[in-house]
Amino acid sequence: MNVRTANSYLYILILVGMISAFGPFVTDFYLPALPELSEYFGTSTFMVQLTLTVSMIGLATGQLLIGPISDRYGRKPPLILSLVLFIVSTIACLISTNIGSFLLFRFIQGIAGAGGVVISKSIATDLYEGKQLARFFSMLSSVQGLAPIFAPVLGGVLLLVTDWRGIFLTLLIIGLILLLTTIHFHESLQTPVQNSSSSTAKAYIPILRNRHFMRYVLAQTLVMGVMFTYIAASPFIFQKHYGLSSLTYSICFGINALGIMAGSLLTTYFPKVEKALSTGVSGFLLMSILVAATLLSGSSVYAVETALFLLLVCMGMILPTTTALALEPVRENSGYASAVLGFMAFLAGGICSPLAGLGNMLITTSVIILICAVSTLLLTIRKRTA
Repeated sequence: MNVRTANSYLYILILVGMISAFGPFVTDFYLPALPELSEYFGTSTFMVQLTLTVSMIGLATGQLLIGPISDRYGRKPPLILSLVLFIVSTIACLISTNIGSFLLFRFIQGIAGAGGVVISKSIATDLYEGKQLARFFSMLSSVQGLAPIFAPVLGGVLLLVTDWRGIFLTLLIIGLILLLTTIHFHESLQTPVQNSSSSTAKAYIPILRNRHFMRYVLAQTLVMGVMFTYIAASPFIFQKHYGLSSLTYSICFGINALGIMAGSLLTTYFPKVEKALSTGVSGFLLMSILVAATLLSGSSVYAVETALFLLLVCMGMILPTTTALALEPVRENSGYASAVLGFMAFLAGGICSPLAGLGNMLITTSVIILICAVSTLLLTIRKRTA
């Protein structure tokens, strides 16, 4: 551990886990309500789907802005500010009367959610190092990985008793709870980075030139591309192609989410972070081949579900290890580095999600997963032999 903090390890774990999952949760929680939003605002499906896109853009770009701010002014002030901004933008979404204003406030929501994603990694890097940092990230990733998967399922359940406003009211309540929880957080950054506003952009240059950092960032980006491809394609594959009910699909979705958690926890049993990553990447490639084979050969839904579950277990091993190994050498600028890491992850989502819907979804999904898996292996092998 680098510094002492007045907060307990359990408090830090719970707080960081909640704020890191908050951004992805905000993005996906209302997905089941998209058709209802289309009717409410009297607009096209495309315009309603655009509310998801602008939120992801806000999550990506917001991290590039908030990361440097947290390096300069500490973690707590920008975290509180981002939560206040989220609360205000959520209220604005609730009272929106047209799709144009709703899009604007969804974008602001995304920027606000980015604060938790980027600052959570920075707090962990401030407080821990080495194997302890990797172990913390393994637990953090198990929570963060579950958020975008469980969020639509929980949103669908909530819609059984309320409408889209109920979903956003729930988000508002969660935001208020997080704000109250954050007030008790003691600053983790002991030595702020003294960069002027004009030098903020320049501060990214040495980080982007750090080959060690960027290889792990790119590896995680590719894995997140697979994650978002799975999220975008799985409803159509399970419900339309295999004819599962929405309830059965939700059960499969939840089981696979547990796979990510299991993979993240598995990394804590490896003596070295690099060994856990190597095992995860190798398994990720093998399971990608298995997923593609089951999708393209017309295998049963049980075979596809088993292959996807194993793929997500391997994904759960890669996410925390790449995060820890990427941030370790750039901890003095962890806010900037975390911003790059988060930006690339959501950029991957913005690119891969629509690509999964091109042509035959079974084929495009298989191709995207295979390309990302092979590229991840090449990146990590190159690093190990460099």
